[in-house]
Amino acid sequence: MKKMSLSAALFLFILGVAGICHADLAGFMNSVNVQAHADMQNFGVKLSAQFGVPLPQVQTIIRQVDQPADAFMTLQLSQMSHRAPDTVLHTYQTKKGKGWGVIAKDLGIKPGSPEFHALKRGDLYFTGEPGGGQGGPGSGHGKGKGKGKGHGHNK
Repeated sequence: MKKMSLSAALFLFILGVAGICHADLAGFMNSVNVQAHADMQNFGVKLSAQFGVPLPQVQTIIRQVDQPADAFMTLQLSQMSHRAPDTVLHTYQTKKGKGWGVIAKDLGIKPGSPEFHALKRGDLYFTGEPGGGQGGPGSGHGKGKGKGKGHGHNK
């Protein structure tokens, strides 16, 4: 019986951590919540490092949202919309029942934009590293068709 409980707990843990392979925003946010609840003390430190926001401000945001992932999204949308975290937090508090898509639109992130598509897909990264591991899928940076400048001599 004890082995079965341990196996079930291990399966549920792996299922929760498997949020790296999330298919949408809800899956990504669930993964962030699992990570945060596993180590709440370092969650704020990671958010502070990733988004370059002072730790006391991050801790204030964490206290004012419903779930840890909401603090992540507040800072992510702050970065995407080029708005202050306090502005995003205020919008969250007044519109949270309508979803992150509505909040993003209210902050000026246009439906159809790469940022909005990344948001809806959950194509976001919680790394705790400065820059947040951006540059992954949907970031719009990397190899691709450029304007031809800097690609050799006399071009």
